[in-house]
Amino acid sequence: MFQTASPPDRPRRFPLVLGALLLAATAGAARAEPRKVILDDDGFSLAQWLVIKAPETQVLGVATVSGDVWQKEATANALRGVEIAGRPDIPVVPGATDPLLNSEALTERWESLYGKLVWKGAWMKHWVEPTTQALPPYHGPDVVPDLPLGNPVKQPSAERAADFMIRMVHRYPGQVSIIETGPFTNLALAQRLDPAFAGLAKELVYMGGSLNPRQTRTDAVAAQFAREFVNSPRREFNIRFDPEAASIVLRAPWRHIVMVPADPSTDTELTPDLIKRLGAADTPVAHALRTRPAGSPLWDEIAALVWLDPSLIVKKTELFIDANSQFGPGYGDILSWTPGYEPGLGERKNIVVQKVDVPRLEAEMTTLVARPQPPVSGRPLP
Repeated sequence: MFQTASPPDRPRRFPLVLGALLLAATAGAARAEPRKVILDDDGFSLAQWLVIKAPETQVLGVATVSGDVWQKEATANALRGVEIAGRPDIPVVPGATDPLLNSEALTERWESLYGKLVWKGAWMKHWVEPTTQALPPYHGPDVVPDLPLGNPVKQPSAERAADFMIRMVHRYPGQVSIIETGPFTNLALAQRLDPAFAGLAKELVYMGGSLNPRQTRTDAVAAQFAREFVNSPRREFNIRFDPEAASIVLRAPWRHIVMVPADPSTDTELTPDLIKRLGAADTPVAHALRTRPAGSPLWDEIAALVWLDPSLIVKKTELFIDANSQFGPGYGDILSWTPGYEPGLGERKNIVVQKVDVPRLEAEMTTLVARPQPPVSGRPLP
């Protein structure tokens, strides 16, 4: 026999059901809101494509800075990268050409005093030791070589990267994440131009610095990349290229900071097999990746993916972090303190990624590369 609720029960149950529906609708709306992000890098490759292709993300812009290559070449790569991704609506915003104080001449002077650097980015003329990595052509800041994936048609923004980032955090206070995978020059300029900049951002996730990495893979590529940290465990290129900028940024009042040092990258490598898996999909990004040279750790990709999916982090710690900006043997090295030991001169607490789930990381990379990109019509430009 069917029974109905007595009349007194109805008034009590209906608001509960309605409330549950409203909560579910609100939660659904919150989930649908895209995560706003700015990508800042000294190039453009797999890491940026992963974020652009990820669901529920809104890439407000790609900023460029000198580091591995000069800013103009990095800008050309970024322009071509967003074209290949089918996202020419994403602005590419040129940033700083030179570090705040460091220079090629100053770096060569440092080397004459303290020894040779393994990697100098745009200033690299030759390898110190033989390596399987091809040496990029050495040229000046205004030269942009023809790109392996074709030259871009899209033009860069007329705005400067620092001004663009300041404008975005003011437009979307507390909502904009910044993923930094190059030197910190643009971020330092933004912070100096507008002291409110870092505090208005949602968070900073950066690939940079080195604490105490150890070679974990046994192949020749891993051994060659270990040259950078085996005798200098605190040195890493993104920080070393512009130590003054790094120190400014690491002392800025960010709400949340995630550091991806070189340490977890030693478990990873862009192997020929991984390139084959990434290139198996029938998407423009997958096709482009088929021609990418193998043989490098997944530095920037880790930063991109732990922002997309923090559950990939299997080991982390909290440290106060700064960069050594004193010209001497430790110039550009990372300084770190466990909480309570920091000097209290503006250092900020970082969530430091120590280890990631590499099989899941590679699986998520493969899934994102294979993901069809949704149409861009109707997307508002920043």
